[in-house]
Amino acid sequence: MKLKILSEKIKITPAIKDYIEEKICKLDKYFDSPDNVEAKVMVRIKNNNQIIEVTVPTKLFTLRSEESHSDLYAAIDLVIDKLEGQFRKHKTRLNDRYKKGAKEKDFIFDFENEDAEENKSKIVKRKTIDSKPMDEEEAILQMELLGHDFFIFKNVDEDCFSVIYKRKDGEYGIINTL
Repeated sequence: MKLKILSEKIKITPAIKDYIEEKICKLDKYFDSPDNVEAKVMVRIKNNNQIIEVTVPTKLFTLRSEESHSDLYAAIDLVIDKLEGQFRKHKTRLNDRYKKGAKEKDFIFDFENEDAEENKSKIVKRKTIDSKPMDEEEAILQMELLGHDFFIFKNVDEDCFSVIYKRKDGEYGIINTL
């Protein structure tokens, strides 16, 4: 796998670069042709935490994971574990997608110890909501009152349906539909 390592507010030493390459190369086993895949790695510092973000775009899907830890090496281990978990979690869905019409096979899966529960549907509840028109501030209040991380509402300010969500940094984001 090709690597593109970027950094922000930190110098990437040869030891760090070698460790990242060693760990990212563990993902090669999931691809038929890892030489055609380029992983983008961003390492940065925020307060006392070392943050590593890995994005692996392929023809059929994009894997992305971000981890923060006081120790950079621990953050690297955590992010690789998350990426491998994403492969396992989406194994069936990706294989089905390939069978239904993907032109080129870009990944392989060979897991011997897969649980039967991973193949079950993850949807355990469906809801129908009655969305009343409201502004963004009222939507934030409703979301907080419900204790959810996101809230769907009819946005009166922008005349569309919107999703307001709480970001990892504690701020809010909004997604508007057309």
